[in-house]
Amino acid sequence: MESTFADAVPPLVTVSWLASQLHQGGIVVVDASWYLPGTGHDAETEYRTAHIPGAVRLDWASVSDDATDLPHMLPSPQRFAAAMEALGVGPQHAVIVYDGSGTNLSAPRAWWMFRAFGHDRVAVLDGGFHSWAGATRPVQIGPANRPTARYPVPTLNAALVRDRSAIDSIVAGDDPSQVLDCRPTSRFLGDEPEPRPGLRRGHIPGSRNIPHVEFTDPETHELLRPPALRNLLASRGLDPGKPIVASCGSGMSAAVAALAIEVLRGAGDIVGPPVSIYDGSWAEYGRS
Repeated sequence: MESTFADAVPPLVTVSWLASQLHQGGIVVVDASWYLPGTGHDAETEYRTAHIPGAVRLDWASVSDDATDLPHMLPSPQRFAAAMEALGVGPQHAVIVYDGSGTNLSAPRAWWMFRAFGHDRVAVLDGGFHSWAGATRPVQIGPANRPTARYPVPTLNAALVRDRSAIDSIVAGDDPSQVLDCRPTSRFLGDEPEPRPGLRRGHIPGSRNIPHVEFTDPETHELLRPPALRNLLASRGLDPGKPIVASCGSGMSAAVAALAIEVLRGAGDIVGPPVSIYDGSWAEYGRS
């Protein structure tokens, strides 16, 4: 029987930490890579070519709401539980997620999703696969499989999710929450068209912009350290001690901001609520 990892995990773990814990039992490593169409990357092919030993591949379609045409919307608790059982993840596991983007594009979304469903023992691998491979750690070729697990249907933590009506309240001035848009600045300003058809250009009125790539050191592929994160947020007029709602194109890269601020919270740098995510993001707001 697989042993249970008894310790809590911080929101962000290093390659060295994971290497020391990988074979201790009770840890499940998840490749949560995802890329926008047209980028020249195929997450499934990259996973089969090389991944962290034992890492299972997260099928984003299996953890997205299939009853809407909006991309990557949170699944129902029942659908999430079913996907975890098929993946071999149980509520007793510590889950470490990573991606291959080099900019933490999608792993934080998986981290946030686990937390939204009450699975708090989840962390992002700092630097993702780039840091793991760059440290000449062993890799596995081909898929990894785990035995199915039992995952009771969880309860959604609604405080971590915002919908269109909540955004409308913020825009109207009825809610003092800050809106942070993590799309590239050219899209935020409307200088570049959206990659998804049918969406207008621009941004949510009153929102601030920090592209998700700016939270990551381009040389190390790791999240900026707390002092740099504080300075980045302050430079855009954001107060991480007050409520922040993060948005992006489809709710994917917005979670990078949620991770960054959770790192600040964990370091004791701020006292404030976790970031919530506007799940529909510009894919919803920009089409109306």
